[in-house]
Amino acid sequence: MIIELGHFALILGFVMAGVQCVLPLVGAQKGWRGFMAAGEPAAQAQFIFLLFAFVVLTWGFVSSDFSLRLVTMNSHTAKPLLYKITGVWGNHEGSMLLWCLILAFYAALAAWFGGNLTETLRARVIGVQGAISVAFLGFLIFTSNPFWRLEMPPLNGEDLNPLLQDPGLAFHPPFLYLGYVGLSMAFSFAVAALIEGRVDAAWGRWVRPWTLVAWVFLTIGIALGSWWAYYELGWGGFWFWDPVENASFMPWLIAAALLHSAIVVEKREALKSWTILLAILAFGFSLIGAFIVRSGVLTSVHAFANDPERGVYLLAIIGLFMGGALTLYAARAAALEAKGIFSLTSRESALVANNILLAVAAFVVFVGTVWPLVAEMAFDRKLSVGAPFFDAAFTPFMVALAVLLPIGSLMPWKRARMGRVMGQLWGVLALSVALGALVWVMQTGGSMLAPIGAVLTTWLVLGALVDLKSRAGKGDLSTRARRLRKLPRADWGKAVAHSGFGITIFGITALTAWQVEDIRVVQVGEPFRVSAYEITLAAVEERQVANYRTTIGRMEVTRNGNPVATLFPEKRIYPIARMPTTEAAIDGGFLRDIYLVIGDPQDNGGWAVRTYIKPFANWIWAGAIVMALGGGLSLSDRRHRVAAGAAKSTRAQAVPAE
Repeated sequence: MIIELGHFALILGFVMAGVQCVLPLVGAQKGWRGFMAAGEPAAQAQFIFLLFAFVVLTWGFVSSDFSLRLVTMNSHTAKPLLYKITGVWGNHEGSMLLWCLILAFYAALAAWFGGNLTETLRARVIGVQGAISVAFLGFLIFTSNPFWRLEMPPLNGEDLNPLLQDPGLAFHPPFLYLGYVGLSMAFSFAVAALIEGRVDAAWGRWVRPWTLVAWVFLTIGIALGSWWAYYELGWGGFWFWDPVENASFMPWLIAAALLHSAIVVEKREALKSWTILLAILAFGFSLIGAFIVRSGVLTSVHAFANDPERGVYLLAIIGLFMGGALTLYAARAAALEAKGIFSLTSRESALVANNILLAVAAFVVFVGTVWPLVAEMAFDRKLSVGAPFFDAAFTPFMVALAVLLPIGSLMPWKRARMGRVMGQLWGVLALSVALGALVWVMQTGGSMLAPIGAVLTTWLVLGALVDLKSRAGKGDLSTRARRLRKLPRADWGKAVAHSGFGITIFGITALTAWQVEDIRVVQVGEPFRVSAYEITLAAVEERQVANYRTTIGRMEVTRNGNPVATLFPEKRIYPIARMPTTEAAIDGGFLRDIYLVIGDPQDNGGWAVRTYIKPFANWIWAGAIVMALGGGLSLSDRRHRVAAGAAKSTRAQAVPAE
């Protein structure tokens, strides 16, 4: 009975989404305040109904209700409780329900915390958000219903994909969806502003916190996915330029550009047209990501489904919302005229350059991702676009962005003197180059990646400190410290996020340049040397765990005769899913990781063993955490929690002149 209640709640959520879509939009157009106000309880009701449906589906997984088709295909009684719960979103149908729940959650947030918006703008934002919910709930209910029953339930299920039975993948999708779907709010704000025909500084201030929330969650989600790929897949890498990885990375890049562009709208009422376009494209790339993951047009270890028919529905959703938004964008072009005037050397120009670099970088990733599909459809050729293309085509834009950030942060609005700006940075530049030269000398030649990474990291981190120092002004130490404490949290957040970007750059470049890889066949009890470490395969044993069999190697690591670590790499077999997985054993550290993988037994009685020494690997994810913390600091700024000063006084007005 409870499953039927969950199904009924899902349908009621669909009905509430329709109410949320129609009434506020009609009310805002006609000036009917009752209709506008109806969107708020509808949004809240939709969220409550979908939350109930999600809880019911979770109960179905936890209780192993194999009358549900979805539970049968993605669970098993022997599976640990954590993976029974995460099995809810470890599949297409359940993940789409999570997607719709988060859509409703953001709309409910707009209803709860949108009191500082003008009445018509809030109604239109909630209405557009409702329209997106209608499309995705219709897709869910009619093509991917998670509550479909089986006429003859089996005694047990088929288990979840073993690759997804891991804590990293348990939390990675929800964070990623909070980011993906969060960009729908930026889209709704853009479409609502286009309908009203008004984009001003208040709009720029309103759209930034929603975009910032999505960007922070995307940062965390991407970092969790990269970390999972690093330790779970056993291939020793952290980023494969996989189509699904790229599908999450492209919205992150566009959202970063949108965050910087909205600053110009808020401060100078310039770049309005470009900012609206970025808001549309950011969510558009999220929709493209959903299509890539669920249509089967591109192969990926991360893909949820391989169903071209469902892909057609998603293409229709993309065409409807992106086509409609871009058509409205073209029709309202005259209302998006920029007001601010600025010189070529100014903070506005630096932010424009920042946007160009991020947008072109996203376009490069997009071309590399879809080109194999285009080549197959247009030229009947099977092509593979891998890391060499992305590394060569994408990296220069990130290097240029890293060079630009400290300079742009120090530039004043409207007009700047480059000599005065660089006067504060010459010392930082000299120290950065000196540190890069030191790294070059210490590594005794070889790749330039690590020295360049050292230069860019020092430049970004020290540049952020110089930016804070400049905002503290002149005076004695206590006076400047007091000014620093009173700085807006957004300024601190910017400095922290830019520093995190620098830390990630160094982690990537140092790992790529200095990692050591060794692949060999090892006999039990036989020591071998990799870099400065001596490693011994002490023993290999077989074990039976609840839902898998495992081969575990015990490997002793020493350095100069001193014990460093005892590691236990595994090779697991999941008999129900009939799938093997590799579990790397990692001794993590601040300066390096020792990464061991045990393979198959060999004819001579030995075992295949892969060993990696990975310098500064953890700096990659530490930098991502620092970036997310910077975003959180900026989000806590009071200026992002209130609207423009005139907002409350204008809220009482009915409909502004269109």
